[in-house]
Amino acid sequence: MIRMALTKILLGRKNILKKLFVLFVTAILCAATIISCSTASNQTSSTASSQTTTSASGWVSQKNPGYYQGSGLGTVWGTSSSDVFAVGSQGTIIHYNGKVWATMTSGTTDDLYGIWGSSPSDVYACGTNGIILHYDGKTWSPMVSNSAVIFTNIWGSSSSDIFAVATLGAIQHYDGKTWNSMTINVPTNWFYAVWGNSPSDVFAVGGGGTILHYDGNAWSSMVSGTTNPLGNIWGNSSSDIFAVGVGGTILHYDGNTWSSMNSGITSTLLGIWGTSSSNVFAVGVGGIVLHYDGNAWSNTSSGTTVTLTNIWGSSSSNVFAMGQDGTIWHYSGN
Repeated sequence: MIRMALTKILLGRKNILKKLFVLFVTAILCAATIISCSTASNQTSSTASSQTTTSASGWVSQKNPGYYQGSGLGTVWGTSSSDVFAVGSQGTIIHYNGKVWATMTSGTTDDLYGIWGSSPSDVYACGTNGIILHYDGKTWSPMVSNSAVIFTNIWGSSSSDIFAVATLGAIQHYDGKTWNSMTINVPTNWFYAVWGNSPSDVFAVGGGGTILHYDGNAWSSMVSGTTNPLGNIWGNSSSDIFAVGVGGTILHYDGNTWSSMNSGITSTLLGIWGTSSSNVFAVGVGGIVLHYDGNAWSNTSSGTTVTLTNIWGSSSSNVFAMGQDGTIWHYSGN
């Protein structure tokens, strides 16, 4: 989605929030232009090219021929190894069925920044102009979001408990019937990501090191210990949560306190995901891929210098990292 410019963020004054979001989103949603192909049902055939590059650590490139050089993807999520979605600019949505990638008809030209679902037939995507789309397993259709904000990320605990975070400190909640604005009685910032462990244990991160927590009743501020923008968050449990951001920032939450971890780098990190407390990946600018084994973070070889914007997997042997230039990198655990 358009995230690479985050590394150029300099601490500003009056317009820091606006500049931060523009740079952050510009790096997340690398404008993706899809080449039209023959239509098959709701998907357009766009078979990934042969795996052309393998890194020393086992990452294999899968270049998507549906993208022009210079474009890219931003966020990836799925329900299984044969049901993976990725979204990008101008309404881009692509799907992986375990063998090939194919473009999907989104019905919008709005940039899409986040995707999440509760099942293969209950998937949500969000983005600019208050857009929230729903996929029922066959067709993507627009929802009434009751907001015109820029939604940057989405997560839920079920089909009737979904959170969409946005610019200007806005958060919308879906109860299975309607989207409504949530009341936030604490200082906020521009939000970039949301993740939760349960309906009463939800976290939102954003500019200025902002971390908010939702206990099922109200949002409250948490002490993050940093002023660096935080761009993504993922956890293994309520006492094992990671957040990443500008300047190689990695924070860890043990259920009581957020503390800084030594990433060993200063590059901006844009995505984080794992399978356990001893198997966590973080990706970012310059093709950086870090791995955490439960004791320390190490820099692994991704095989590319292209900015990687997001990461997700169905297991430790089936991991996808999205990047610029329309590339998709896959890790099989070998």
